[in-house]
Amino acid sequence: MINLESLIPLQQLCVYYDIEMSFLINLNNFDLIEIRTIEHSQYVHKDYVVHIEKMIRMHHELDINMEGIDTVFNLLKKIETLQEELITTKNKLRLYEE
Repeated sequence: MINLESLIPLQQLCVYYDIEMSFLINLNNFDLIEIRTIEHSQYVHKDYVVHIEKMIRMHHELDINMEGIDTVFNLLKKIETLQEELITTKNKLRLYEE
């Protein structure tokens, strides 16, 4: 069962951020966000809002196209994964040093 409290209607995001619905559809097409359709309405999980805000800024302020946004976010995910692996490795190393 999907908790509707954790979902935000796309139309609400479009009005709040003054963006076109097509921008959010394109983000979904690039697998940068996940749009859910429930009873003929489209929603996005509230966890995506921070990412959507960053993508809007990239697009409007830096004039980065959808392919560029996709590349940047994939690189950011890789960096985050590498940072997590580095922390894990450092923690293991500390165990052996003691």
